[in-house]
Amino acid sequence: MAYEVPALPYDYNALEPTIDEQTMRLHHDKHHQAYVDKANGALEGTEFDGKPVEEVLKSLDSLPQDKQGVFRNNGGGHLNHTLFWESMGPGKGGEPGGSLGEAITSKWGSFDAFKDEFEAAGVARFGSGWVWLVVDGGELAITSTPNQDNPILEGKTPLLGNDVWEHAYYLNYQNKRPAYLKAWWDVVAWDKVQERFDAAK
Repeated sequence: MAYEVPALPYDYNALEPTIDEQTMRLHHDKHHQAYVDKANGALEGTEFDGKPVEEVLKSLDSLPQDKQGVFRNNGGGHLNHTLFWESMGPGKGGEPGGSLGEAITSKWGSFDAFKDEFEAAGVARFGSGWVWLVVDGGELAITSTPNQDNPILEGKTPLLGNDVWEHAYYLNYQNKRPAYLKAWWDVVAWDKVQERFDAAK
């Protein structure tokens, strides 16, 4: 079955003032749709048509040579954005509790120290890309990827990712990426991140 853009689990304006309605409409309806259309086009007529996006990304070398880059960018874009929409919600934010909160404090010393390092990695990503909280070899880590690369390409499990492509924040924050990264914590759905952390263990 061909990939589809998942419906947003909340209204387009639900994340205001952190993320404005116009950005959500363009980002979800236009950018994500373009990734889905191109990812579907890349797999059409191949044995991977209809396979889960994670599975195809892990088997990228098995795709025809001329499809690999197209799928890496667009299949990655589909997966990254699907994770992104699910990682946010109205009335979310705050600090993670449970085993995830404990693991973050154990690794970074405090939630604030974790946030500082995550934001710094997002600011330092040159050009377009993502900043991630991942499980890497059983340990929590912060990493960033260029373009639409997903951490699974490096054998890591993504728990939380923030999109630092300019289309994700420019209407509201212009060139102030650090301000966007700082404001974004107000909408992070830690319950969803906890679910991924439990599954990764």
